[in-house]
Amino acid sequence: MTTSDHAAFMRVALAEADAAAAAGEVPVGAVVVVDGQIVGRGRNQPISACDPTAHAEIVALREAAQTVGNYRLPGAWLYVTVEPCLMCVGAAIHARVATIAYGTAEPRAGAVESAQRAWAHPSLNHRVTIVAGVLAAECRQRMQAFFQERR
Repeated sequence: MTTSDHAAFMRVALAEADAAAAAGEVPVGAVVVVDGQIVGRGRNQPISACDPTAHAEIVALREAAQTVGNYRLPGAWLYVTVEPCLMCVGAAIHARVATIAYGTAEPRAGAVESAQRAWAHPSLNHRVTIVAGVLAAECRQRMQAFFQERR
C-alpha cells in the first residue's frame, strides 16, 4: 500500500468519526481493508447502542467478518483514527488482522504504543504490523475539537 492509499482509507475512517461526533459519540472511526477494498466500516457507538464493546474498531471488524464470511481476516488492514484500546487490539489479534494503521496517539488508553504494547505480548501466537501517524494532525484535530466543544 502506498502513502496515498493510507491517506485515502484514513479519510474514510475520518468520515466515520465525523458521523460518530454528529451522533454525540466520541469521534473515532475505522475501516477494514482487504485486497485494497473496504470490507468493513465502523464508528464509535457505545452510547447509542448501549453496548460497551461498540467501539469503531469492533463495529468495523464485525462488518468485515460478515462481508468476507469468516471471523478471521488474514491480510486485512485496520485503519482507525485514534490508537486502539486494549479490547480493540485484542479483537484485531483474534481476527488475525495483518496491520493496524492509526492516526493519533491515545496517551491514556492506547494499547498499541502509548499506554502499553498489547500486540507485542510474547504469549500471543499472532503478530500484527503497526503503522502510526496516518493523517495524525487531522485525526488529533477531530478529537480536540470534540472535547473542546463539550467543555
